[in-house]
Amino acid sequence: MEHPNSKCRIVQAEYLSRLPEEERENKARDIRIGNASYIYHQQAVPIQENRLIMYYKEWLEGLPPNISRHMKMLGFEACKTMIPFTRYVNERNDIA
Repeated sequence: MEHPNSKCRIVQAEYLSRLPEEERENKARDIRIGNASYIYHQQAVPIQENRLIMYYKEWLEGLPPNISRHMKMLGFEACKTMIPFTRYVNERNDIA
């Protein structure tokens, strides 16, 4: 899977081309997995902010108390792009 950003795609292709042949396929697989993960988590970003805030409050309720307190302290703006939160948002929206 290619990265959606053309500059990242170029950097990744250049990186792979400089690797020894025997390492290239393994690193290419790692890059594809990373790109797929990036795309998956970016799907949570365009959701309307009022809906994201609602999900944030739900997400906080489901966390262990010590982690919930810390995430509340960090606030919505800091948490809205964190992987655990974007995963929660995607699961709530049946994005798999």
